[in-house]
Amino acid sequence: MHKKTLQRIRRVLAAIFFLGITLMFLDFSGTLHKFLGWMAKAQFLPAVLALNFVVIAILLIITLLFGRIYCSVICPLGVFQDGVAHVHNWTKKNRYTFSKAHNILRYIMLGVFVVTLVAGLSSIAALLAPYSAYGRIVQSLFAPVWQWINNGLAAISEHFNSYAFYEKDVWMRSLPTLIIAALTLVVIVILAWRNGRTYCNNICPVGTFLSFFSRFSWFKMHINEEKCIQCGLCTKNCKASCIDGKNGFVDYSRCVTCGNCMAVCPKEAIEYKHVKGNPTPVGANNHSPMTDDKQPDTETVDTGKRAFLIGSAVALGTAAFAQEKKKVDGGLAAIKDKVIPERTVPIVPAGAGSLQRFRTHCTGCQLCVSQCPNDVLRPSTDLMHLMQPVMSYERGWCRPECTACSDVCPTGAIRKLLKEEKAVTKKGQAYWVSQNCIVTANGIPCGNCARHCPAMAIEMVPKRGDETGKLLIPSINESKCVGCGACEYVCPARPLSAIVVNGVEQQRLI
Repeated sequence: MHKKTLQRIRRVLAAIFFLGITLMFLDFSGTLHKFLGWMAKAQFLPAVLALNFVVIAILLIITLLFGRIYCSVICPLGVFQDGVAHVHNWTKKNRYTFSKAHNILRYIMLGVFVVTLVAGLSSIAALLAPYSAYGRIVQSLFAPVWQWINNGLAAISEHFNSYAFYEKDVWMRSLPTLIIAALTLVVIVILAWRNGRTYCNNICPVGTFLSFFSRFSWFKMHINEEKCIQCGLCTKNCKASCIDGKNGFVDYSRCVTCGNCMAVCPKEAIEYKHVKGNPTPVGANNHSPMTDDKQPDTETVDTGKRAFLIGSAVALGTAAFAQEKKKVDGGLAAIKDKVIPERTVPIVPAGAGSLQRFRTHCTGCQLCVSQCPNDVLRPSTDLMHLMQPVMSYERGWCRPECTACSDVCPTGAIRKLLKEEKAVTKKGQAYWVSQNCIVTANGIPCGNCARHCPAMAIEMVPKRGDETGKLLIPSINESKCVGCGACEYVCPARPLSAIVVNGVEQQRLI
Protein backbone atom coordinates (compact mmCIF):
# COMPACT_ATOMS: atom_id res chain seq x y z
CA MET A 1 0.00 0.00 0.00
CA HIS A 2 1.32 3.43 -0.95
CA LYS A 3 1.97 5.50 2.16
CA LYS A 4 -0.74 8.02 1.25
CA THR A 5 -3.37 5.53 0.08
CA LEU A 6 -5.00 5.06 3.48
CA GLN A 7 -5.14 8.80 4.05
CA ARG A 8 -6.75 9.42 0.67
CA ILE A 9 -9.36 6.69 1.11
CA ARG A 10 -10.23 7.99 4.55
CA ARG A 11 -10.58 11.56 3.30
CA VAL A 12 -12.86 10.58 0.42
CA LEU A 13 -15.15 8.51 2.65
CA ALA A 14 -15.14 11.21 5.34
CA ALA A 15 -16.07 13.87 2.80
CA ILE A 16 -18.98 11.74 1.55
CA PHE A 17 -20.39 11.22 5.04
CA PHE A 18 -19.76 14.79 6.18
CA LEU A 19 -21.34 16.44 3.14
CA GLY A 20 -24.22 13.96 3.13
CA ILE A 21 -25.16 14.54 6.77
CA THR A 22 -24.67 18.31 6.50
CA LEU A 23 -26.84 18.59 3.40
CA MET A 24 -29.48 16.41 5.03
CA PHE A 25 -29.79 18.96 7.84
CA LEU A 26 -29.76 21.90 5.43
CA ASP A 27 -32.27 20.48 2.98
CA PHE A 28 -35.73 21.79 3.91
CA SER A 29 -37.47 20.14 0.98
CA GLY A 30 -37.15 16.63 2.46
CA THR A 31 -35.78 15.26 -0.82
CA LEU A 32 -32.26 14.32 0.21
CA HIS A 33 -33.33 12.27 3.20
CA LYS A 34 -34.72 9.60 0.88
CA PHE A 35 -31.15 9.00 -0.31
CA LEU A 36 -29.08 10.01 2.72
CA GLY A 37 -31.24 9.05 5.69
CA TRP A 38 -29.18 5.92 6.31
CA MET A 39 -26.21 8.12 7.25
CA ALA A 40 -28.06 9.44 10.29
CA LYS A 41 -29.09 5.94 11.31
CA ALA A 42 -25.45 4.82 10.99
CA GLN A 43 -24.46 7.12 13.88
CA PHE A 44 -23.59 5.16 17.00
CA LEU A 45 -25.75 6.80 19.68
CA PRO A 46 -28.91 6.98 17.52
CA ALA A 47 -28.42 3.30 16.69
CA VAL A 48 -28.15 2.45 20.41
CA LEU A 49 -31.28 4.41 21.33
CA ALA A 50 -33.19 2.89 18.42
CA LEU A 51 -32.01 -0.59 19.50
CA ASN A 52 -30.73 -1.08 15.97
CA PHE A 53 -28.57 -4.09 16.79
CA VAL A 54 -27.54 -4.59 13.17
CA VAL A 55 -25.95 -1.14 12.94
CA ILE A 56 -24.39 -1.47 16.40
CA ALA A 57 -22.88 -4.84 15.47
CA ILE A 58 -21.53 -3.51 12.18
CA LEU A 59 -19.90 -0.50 13.87
CA LEU A 60 -18.32 -2.66 16.58
CA ILE A 61 -17.04 -5.17 14.01
CA ILE A 62 -15.57 -2.34 11.95
CA THR A 63 -13.85 -1.01 15.08
CA LEU A 64 -12.50 -4.45 16.01
CA LEU A 65 -11.14 -4.85 12.49
CA PHE A 66 -9.85 -1.41 11.56
CA GLY A 67 -9.77 0.68 14.74
CA ARG A 68 -11.68 3.89 15.40
CA ILE A 69 -12.32 4.81 11.78
CA TYR A 70 -15.88 5.62 12.86
CA CYS A 71 -14.52 8.78 14.50
CA SER A 72 -12.62 9.95 11.43
CA VAL A 73 -15.07 8.86 8.72
CA ILE A 74 -18.67 8.48 9.93
CA CYS A 75 -18.95 10.96 12.82
CA PRO A 76 -19.65 14.43 11.34
CA LEU A 77 -18.29 16.28 14.38
CA GLY A 78 -15.05 14.32 14.16
CA VAL A 79 -14.65 15.14 10.48
CA PHE A 80 -15.49 18.78 11.20
CA GLN A 81 -12.66 18.93 13.76
CA ASP A 82 -10.29 17.40 11.22
CA GLY A 83 -11.27 20.12 8.76
CA VAL A 84 -10.55 22.89 11.26
CA ALA A 85 -7.22 21.33 12.22
CA HIS A 86 -6.30 20.86 8.55
CA VAL A 87 -6.85 24.56 7.84
CA HIS A 88 -4.52 25.46 10.72
CA ASN A 89 -1.94 23.04 9.34
CA TRP A 90 -1.66 25.18 6.23
CA THR A 91 0.03 27.89 8.27
CA LYS A 92 1.64 25.85 11.04
CA LYS A 93 2.90 22.40 10.16
CA ASN A 94 4.32 19.71 12.42
CA ARG A 95 2.66 21.24 15.48
CA TYR A 96 1.41 18.26 17.51
CA THR A 97 3.10 16.50 20.43
CA PHE A 98 2.50 13.19 22.16
CA SER A 99 0.49 13.38 25.36
CA LYS A 100 -0.61 10.78 27.84
CA ALA A 101 -4.27 9.76 27.79
CA HIS A 102 -6.39 11.56 30.38
CA ASN A 103 -8.27 8.40 31.23
CA ILE A 104 -9.82 9.65 34.46
CA LEU A 105 -11.39 12.62 32.69
CA ARG A 106 -12.67 10.66 29.72
CA TYR A 107 -14.15 7.89 31.87
CA ILE A 108 -15.86 10.46 34.11
CA MET A 109 -17.41 12.08 31.03
CA LEU A 110 -18.57 8.70 29.77
CA GLY A 111 -20.03 7.88 33.19
CA VAL A 112 -21.85 11.22 33.37
CA PHE A 113 -23.25 10.65 29.90
CA VAL A 114 -24.55 7.16 30.67
CA VAL A 115 -26.01 8.14 34.06
CA THR A 116 -27.80 11.22 32.71
CA LEU A 117 -29.13 9.26 29.75
CA VAL A 118 -30.50 6.48 31.95
CA ALA A 119 -31.87 8.97 34.49
CA GLY A 120 -33.77 10.82 31.79
CA LEU A 121 -31.67 14.01 32.06
CA SER A 122 -31.52 14.15 28.30
CA SER A 123 -30.56 17.82 28.07
CA ILE A 124 -27.23 17.09 29.77
CA ALA A 125 -26.57 13.94 27.78
CA ALA A 126 -27.40 15.79 24.55
CA LEU A 127 -24.64 18.31 25.24
CA LEU A 128 -22.02 15.55 25.04
CA ALA A 129 -23.40 13.53 22.11
CA PRO A 130 -21.25 14.32 19.04
CA TYR A 131 -23.86 13.71 16.34
CA SER A 132 -26.49 15.75 18.19
CA ALA A 133 -24.02 18.57 18.85
CA TYR A 134 -23.17 18.81 15.17
CA GLY A 135 -26.84 18.68 14.19
CA ARG A 136 -27.62 21.64 16.45
CA ILE A 137 -24.74 23.61 14.99
CA VAL A 138 -25.94 23.05 11.43
CA GLN A 139 -29.64 23.62 12.12
CA SER A 140 -29.19 26.70 14.33
CA LEU A 141 -26.22 28.44 12.71
CA PHE A 142 -25.59 27.19 9.19
CA ALA A 143 -29.17 26.59 8.05
CA PRO A 144 -30.21 30.28 8.24
CA VAL A 145 -27.32 31.25 5.97
CA TRP A 146 -28.23 28.42 3.59
CA GLN A 147 -31.86 29.57 3.54
CA TRP A 148 -30.92 33.20 2.88
CA ILE A 149 -28.85 32.08 -0.10
CA ASN A 150 -31.82 30.02 -1.28
CA ASN A 151 -34.14 33.02 -0.90
CA GLY A 152 -31.76 35.15 -2.92
CA LEU A 153 -31.75 32.57 -5.70
CA ALA A 154 -35.55 32.38 -5.48
CA ALA A 155 -35.83 36.14 -5.99
CA ILE A 156 -33.49 36.00 -8.98
CA SER A 157 -35.26 33.05 -10.58
CA GLU A 158 -38.66 34.66 -10.04
CA HIS A 159 -37.41 37.72 -11.90
CA PHE A 160 -36.81 35.46 -14.89
CA ASN A 161 -40.20 33.73 -14.50
CA SER A 162 -38.59 30.59 -13.14
CA TYR A 163 -39.68 28.78 -10.00
CA ALA A 164 -36.74 26.43 -9.58
CA PHE A 165 -36.39 27.84 -6.04
CA TYR A 166 -38.98 28.90 -3.50
CA GLU A 167 -38.62 31.18 -0.49
CA LYS A 168 -38.26 29.79 3.01
CA ASP A 169 -39.01 31.78 6.15
CA VAL A 170 -35.91 32.29 8.28
CA TRP A 171 -36.78 32.52 11.97
CA MET A 172 -35.28 31.72 15.34
CA ARG A 173 -36.86 28.59 16.78
CA SER A 174 -35.18 28.65 20.20
CA LEU A 175 -32.81 31.17 21.76
CA PRO A 176 -31.31 28.71 24.32
CA THR A 177 -30.59 26.15 21.60
CA LEU A 178 -29.03 28.86 19.44
CA ILE A 179 -26.75 29.96 22.28
CA ILE A 180 -25.75 26.38 23.07
CA ALA A 181 -25.01 25.68 19.41
CA ALA A 182 -22.90 28.83 19.11
CA LEU A 183 -20.92 28.07 22.28
CA THR A 184 -20.40 24.48 21.15
CA LEU A 185 -19.09 25.67 17.79
CA VAL A 186 -16.68 28.13 19.41
CA VAL A 187 -15.34 25.52 21.86
CA ILE A 188 -14.96 22.83 19.18
CA VAL A 189 -13.22 25.21 16.77
CA ILE A 190 -10.77 26.49 19.40
CA LEU A 191 -9.91 22.99 20.62
CA ALA A 192 -9.48 21.62 17.10
CA TRP A 193 -7.50 24.68 15.99
CA ARG A 194 -5.05 24.34 18.85
CA ASN A 195 -4.74 20.60 19.47
CA GLY A 196 -6.68 18.64 16.88
CA ARG A 197 -8.68 15.88 18.57
CA THR A 198 -8.87 17.24 22.13
CA TYR A 199 -12.67 16.89 22.24
CA CYS A 200 -12.55 13.29 20.97
CA ASN A 201 -9.77 12.31 23.36
CA ASN A 202 -11.25 13.75 26.55
CA ILE A 203 -14.96 14.57 26.21
CA CYS A 204 -16.72 12.52 23.55
CA PRO A 205 -18.54 9.56 25.18
CA VAL A 206 -18.83 7.66 21.89
CA GLY A 207 -15.10 7.93 21.26
CA THR A 208 -14.32 6.72 24.78
CA PHE A 209 -16.68 3.77 24.42
CA LEU A 210 -15.17 2.74 21.08
CA SER A 211 -11.69 3.06 22.55
CA PHE A 212 -12.35 -0.08 24.62
CA PHE A 213 -12.68 -2.02 21.36
CA SER A 214 -10.07 -0.22 19.26
CA ARG A 215 -7.33 -1.47 21.59
CA PHE A 216 -7.98 -4.95 20.22
CA SER A 217 -8.45 -4.07 16.55
CA TRP A 218 -7.00 -6.50 14.03
CA PHE A 219 -5.34 -3.82 11.89
CA LYS A 220 -3.29 -1.18 13.68
CA MET A 221 -0.67 1.44 13.02
CA HIS A 222 2.69 -0.18 13.69
CA ILE A 223 6.11 1.48 13.82
CA ASN A 224 8.80 -0.66 12.23
CA GLU A 225 11.83 -0.13 14.47
CA GLU A 226 14.24 -1.29 11.77
CA LYS A 227 13.11 1.43 9.34
CA CYS A 228 12.34 4.20 11.86
CA ILE A 229 14.96 6.97 12.12
CA GLN A 230 13.12 8.67 15.01
CA CYS A 231 12.59 11.88 13.08
CA GLY A 232 9.41 12.57 15.03
CA LEU A 233 7.31 13.55 12.01
CA CYS A 234 4.65 10.98 12.87
CA THR A 235 4.27 12.49 16.33
CA LYS A 236 4.18 16.04 15.02
CA ASN A 237 1.41 15.18 12.56
CA CYS A 238 -0.77 13.03 14.82
CA LYS A 239 -3.87 15.12 15.57
CA ALA A 240 -4.91 12.60 18.23
CA SER A 241 -1.56 13.07 20.05
CA CYS A 242 -1.33 9.30 20.41
CA ILE A 243 2.03 8.52 18.75
CA ASP A 244 5.33 8.59 20.61
CA GLY A 245 7.73 8.20 17.72
CA LYS A 246 10.83 8.30 19.90
CA ASN A 247 9.74 5.21 21.78
CA GLY A 248 7.85 3.44 19.00
CA PHE A 249 4.53 3.58 20.84
CA VAL A 250 1.01 4.12 19.50
CA ASP A 251 -1.94 4.53 21.87
CA TYR A 252 -4.54 2.51 19.95
CA SER A 253 -7.36 3.66 22.22
CA ARG A 254 -7.04 7.18 20.77
CA CYS A 255 -5.84 6.43 17.25
CA VAL A 256 -8.57 7.22 14.70
CA THR A 257 -6.75 5.58 11.77
CA CYS A 258 -6.52 8.81 9.79
CA GLY A 259 -3.33 7.76 7.98
CA ASN A 260 -1.55 11.08 8.48
CA CYS A 261 1.42 9.43 10.15
CA MET A 262 1.90 7.04 7.24
CA ALA A 263 1.68 9.89 4.74
CA VAL A 264 4.51 11.94 6.30
CA CYS A 265 6.91 9.15 7.24
CA PRO A 266 9.99 9.56 4.98
CA LYS A 267 11.12 5.95 5.43
CA GLU A 268 7.69 4.27 5.26
CA ALA A 269 8.37 2.94 8.73
CA ILE A 270 4.72 3.11 9.76
CA GLU A 271 2.61 0.23 8.54
CA TYR A 272 -1.10 -0.44 8.84
CA LYS A 273 -1.27 -4.15 9.49
CA HIS A 274 -2.24 -6.85 11.93
CA VAL A 275 -0.37 -6.39 15.20
CA LYS A 276 -0.42 -8.85 18.09
CA GLY A 277 -0.89 -7.51 21.59
CA ASN A 278 -1.04 -3.94 22.86
CA PRO A 279 2.16 -2.20 24.00
CA THR A 280 2.30 -0.72 27.48
CA PRO A 281 1.70 3.03 27.36
CA VAL A 282 4.79 5.11 27.85
CA GLY A 283 2.98 7.13 30.52
CA ALA A 284 2.71 4.02 32.69
CA ASN A 285 6.47 4.17 33.29
CA ASN A 286 6.31 7.87 34.23
CA HIS A 287 8.59 8.50 31.29
CA SER A 288 8.40 11.89 29.64
CA PRO A 289 8.66 11.29 25.89
CA MET A 290 10.17 13.59 23.33
CA THR A 291 12.68 14.96 25.83
CA ASP A 292 15.23 15.63 23.10
CA ASP A 293 12.63 17.33 20.96
CA LYS A 294 12.97 21.07 21.41
CA GLN A 295 9.41 21.63 20.43
CA PRO A 296 7.77 23.64 23.26
CA ASP A 297 5.01 22.12 25.37
CA THR A 298 2.70 25.00 24.66
CA GLU A 299 2.17 27.01 21.54
CA THR A 300 1.77 30.74 21.23
CA VAL A 301 -1.88 31.60 20.74
CA ASP A 302 -2.56 33.64 17.65
CA THR A 303 -5.15 36.02 19.07
CA GLY A 304 -5.95 37.40 15.63
CA LYS A 305 -6.92 33.99 14.27
CA ARG A 306 -8.87 33.14 17.41
CA ALA A 307 -10.76 36.41 17.17
CA PHE A 308 -11.57 35.67 13.53
CA LEU A 309 -12.94 32.22 14.38
CA ILE A 310 -14.99 33.46 17.32
CA GLY A 311 -16.20 36.42 15.31
CA SER A 312 -17.31 34.12 12.50
CA ALA A 313 -19.28 31.95 14.93
CA VAL A 314 -20.93 34.97 16.51
CA ALA A 315 -21.79 36.33 13.08
CA LEU A 316 -23.47 33.06 12.14
CA GLY A 317 -25.35 33.03 15.42
CA THR A 318 -26.46 36.61 14.96
CA ALA A 319 -27.85 35.65 11.56
CA ALA A 320 -30.67 33.75 13.21
CA PHE A 321 -31.90 36.94 14.89
CA ALA A 322 -32.70 38.65 11.59
CA GLN A 323 -36.14 40.21 11.62
CA GLU A 324 -38.82 39.00 9.28
CA LYS A 325 -40.83 41.23 7.00
CA LYS A 326 -43.70 42.80 8.90
CA LYS A 327 -46.98 41.08 8.12
CA VAL A 328 -49.88 43.38 7.28
CA ASP A 329 -53.52 42.96 6.44
CA GLY A 330 -55.34 44.35 3.42
CA GLY A 331 -55.40 47.82 4.94
CA LEU A 332 -51.65 47.72 5.65
CA ALA A 333 -52.25 47.57 9.39
CA ALA A 334 -49.60 45.59 11.24
CA ILE A 335 -50.73 42.12 12.30
CA LYS A 336 -49.44 41.06 15.70
CA ASP A 337 -47.52 37.81 15.87
CA LYS A 338 -49.11 35.07 17.91
CA VAL A 339 -47.67 34.30 21.31
CA ILE A 340 -46.97 30.72 22.36
CA PRO A 341 -49.65 29.81 24.91
CA GLU A 342 -48.92 28.07 28.19
CA ARG A 343 -49.52 24.36 27.67
CA THR A 344 -50.12 22.11 30.66
CA VAL A 345 -48.56 19.22 28.73
CA PRO A 346 -46.12 19.75 25.83
CA ILE A 347 -47.12 18.43 22.41
CA VAL A 348 -44.70 15.96 20.89
CA PRO A 349 -44.82 14.55 17.35
CA ALA A 350 -47.16 11.72 16.42
CA GLY A 351 -45.27 8.47 16.72
CA ALA A 352 -43.60 9.42 20.01
CA GLY A 353 -45.93 7.04 21.85
CA SER A 354 -45.71 8.42 25.36
CA LEU A 355 -44.10 11.59 26.61
CA GLN A 356 -41.77 9.59 28.86
CA ARG A 357 -40.64 7.28 26.07
CA PHE A 358 -39.97 10.21 23.77
CA ARG A 359 -37.86 12.03 26.32
CA THR A 360 -35.66 9.00 27.02
CA HIS A 361 -34.98 8.29 23.34
CA CYS A 362 -34.55 11.77 21.85
CA THR A 363 -31.05 13.31 21.73
CA GLY A 364 -32.16 16.72 20.46
CA CYS A 365 -30.21 16.44 17.21
CA GLN A 366 -32.72 18.80 15.49
CA LEU A 367 -33.03 16.71 12.33
CA CYS A 368 -36.82 16.54 12.64
CA VAL A 369 -36.92 20.29 13.33
CA SER A 370 -34.96 21.02 10.17
CA GLN A 371 -37.18 18.74 8.09
CA CYS A 372 -40.60 19.91 9.34
CA PRO A 373 -42.26 21.52 6.27
CA ASN A 374 -44.97 23.23 8.33
CA ASP A 375 -42.71 25.05 10.85
CA VAL A 376 -44.47 23.27 13.70
CA LEU A 377 -41.47 21.75 15.48
CA ARG A 378 -39.06 23.77 17.57
CA PRO A 379 -36.54 22.94 20.34
CA SER A 380 -37.96 22.90 23.86
CA THR A 381 -36.88 25.63 26.29
CA ASP A 382 -37.76 23.46 29.30
CA LEU A 383 -34.55 23.11 31.31
CA MET A 384 -35.05 19.40 32.03
CA HIS A 385 -35.69 18.57 28.38
CA LEU A 386 -33.80 21.36 26.68
CA MET A 387 -33.41 21.13 22.90
CA GLN A 388 -35.82 18.22 22.46
CA PRO A 389 -38.47 19.04 19.83
CA VAL A 390 -41.96 20.13 20.82
CA MET A 391 -44.86 21.30 18.67
CA SER A 392 -46.47 24.72 18.56
CA TYR A 393 -48.88 26.23 16.07
CA GLU A 394 -48.04 29.91 15.64
CA ARG A 395 -46.58 29.39 12.15
CA GLY A 396 -48.39 26.34 10.87
CA TRP A 397 -50.27 23.22 11.84
CA CYS A 398 -49.47 19.52 11.73
CA ARG A 399 -51.03 18.19 8.55
CA PRO A 400 -52.48 14.67 8.77
CA GLU A 401 -50.68 13.48 5.64
CA CYS A 402 -47.23 14.70 6.71
CA THR A 403 -44.88 12.10 8.25
CA ALA A 404 -41.59 13.98 7.74
CA CYS A 405 -40.49 13.90 11.38
CA SER A 406 -41.14 10.18 11.84
CA ASP A 407 -39.42 9.45 8.51
CA VAL A 408 -36.15 11.13 9.51
CA CYS A 409 -35.82 10.34 13.24
CA PRO A 410 -32.70 8.14 13.60
CA THR A 411 -33.18 7.19 17.27
CA GLY A 412 -36.71 5.82 17.16
CA ALA A 413 -37.95 8.57 19.49
CA ILE A 414 -40.53 9.29 16.78
CA ARG A 415 -41.72 5.92 15.52
CA LYS A 416 -42.19 5.73 11.77
CA LEU A 417 -45.87 6.03 10.89
CA LEU A 418 -47.95 5.43 7.81
CA LYS A 419 -50.00 8.39 6.65
CA GLU A 420 -53.16 6.55 7.60
CA GLU A 421 -51.84 6.05 11.16
CA LYS A 422 -50.68 9.64 11.47
CA ALA A 423 -54.12 11.00 10.53
CA VAL A 424 -55.80 9.21 13.45
CA THR A 425 -53.08 9.50 16.11
CA LYS A 426 -54.16 11.67 19.03
CA LYS A 427 -51.20 13.78 20.12
CA GLY A 428 -53.13 16.60 21.77
CA GLN A 429 -56.49 18.00 22.77
CA ALA A 430 -57.90 21.39 21.78
CA TYR A 431 -59.93 23.50 24.16
CA TRP A 432 -61.67 26.85 23.84
CA VAL A 433 -60.60 29.98 25.76
CA SER A 434 -63.70 32.15 25.80
CA GLN A 435 -62.04 35.40 26.87
CA ASN A 436 -59.73 35.31 23.85
CA CYS A 437 -62.46 34.58 21.29
CA ILE A 438 -63.52 37.51 19.09
CA VAL A 439 -67.11 36.22 19.22
CA THR A 440 -67.40 36.72 22.98
CA ALA A 441 -64.97 39.62 23.30
CA ASN A 442 -66.08 41.70 20.30
CA GLY A 443 -69.39 40.21 19.22
CA ILE A 444 -68.01 39.39 15.77
CA PRO A 445 -69.10 36.14 14.03
CA CYS A 446 -66.20 33.86 13.14
CA GLY A 447 -66.16 30.05 12.93
CA ASN A 448 -62.65 29.73 11.43
CA CYS A 449 -61.77 26.88 13.79
CA ALA A 450 -64.73 24.73 12.72
CA ARG A 451 -64.26 25.41 9.01
CA HIS A 452 -60.61 24.36 9.03
CA CYS A 453 -60.73 21.35 11.38
CA PRO A 454 -59.67 18.33 9.26
CA ALA A 455 -61.10 15.90 11.82
CA MET A 456 -64.48 17.71 11.92
CA ALA A 457 -64.16 17.74 15.71
CA ILE A 458 -65.49 21.31 16.12
CA GLU A 459 -69.11 22.29 15.81
CA MET A 460 -70.41 25.87 16.07
CA VAL A 461 -73.27 26.20 18.55
CA PRO A 462 -75.36 29.24 19.56
CA LYS A 463 -73.80 31.50 22.14
CA ARG A 464 -75.76 31.50 25.37
CA GLY A 465 -77.44 34.84 25.98
CA ASP A 466 -77.29 36.01 22.37
CA GLU A 467 -80.76 37.25 21.52
CA THR A 468 -80.02 37.55 17.80
CA GLY A 469 -78.99 33.91 17.45
CA LYS A 470 -76.25 34.90 14.99
CA LEU A 471 -73.27 34.51 17.29
CA LEU A 472 -71.91 30.97 17.35
CA ILE A 473 -69.13 29.59 19.54
CA PRO A 474 -67.07 26.41 19.09
CA SER A 475 -67.92 23.13 20.79
CA ILE A 476 -65.09 20.58 20.65
CA ASN A 477 -65.69 16.84 20.43
CA GLU A 478 -62.81 15.31 22.40
CA SER A 479 -63.31 11.87 20.88
CA LYS A 480 -62.56 13.23 17.39
CA CYS A 481 -59.81 15.80 18.11
CA VAL A 482 -56.28 14.65 17.25
CA GLY A 483 -54.47 17.82 18.34
CA CYS A 484 -53.25 18.79 14.88
CA GLY A 485 -53.44 22.50 15.74
CA ALA A 486 -55.29 23.68 12.62
CA CYS A 487 -57.87 25.42 14.80
CA GLU A 488 -55.23 27.17 16.90
CA TYR A 489 -53.27 28.25 13.83
CA VAL A 490 -56.19 29.75 11.86
CA CYS A 491 -57.78 31.48 14.86
CA PRO A 492 -57.72 35.23 14.10
CA ALA A 493 -57.42 36.24 17.78
CA ARG A 494 -54.15 37.97 18.61
CA PRO A 495 -51.76 37.66 20.36
CA LEU A 496 -53.27 34.58 22.05
CA SER A 497 -55.50 32.20 20.14
CA ALA A 498 -58.97 31.40 21.42
CA ILE A 499 -58.30 27.73 20.67
CA VAL A 500 -55.32 26.19 22.48
CA VAL A 501 -54.01 22.64 22.13
CA ASN A 502 -52.48 20.73 25.04
CA GLY A 503 -50.41 17.59 24.62
CA VAL A 504 -51.28 14.17 25.98
CA GLU A 505 -49.11 11.94 28.16
CA GLN A 506 -49.92 8.86 26.09
CA GLN A 507 -50.73 9.00 22.38
CA ARG A 508 -53.36 6.69 20.96
CA LEU A 509 -55.31 5.93 17.82
CA ILE A 510 -58.85 7.29 17.67
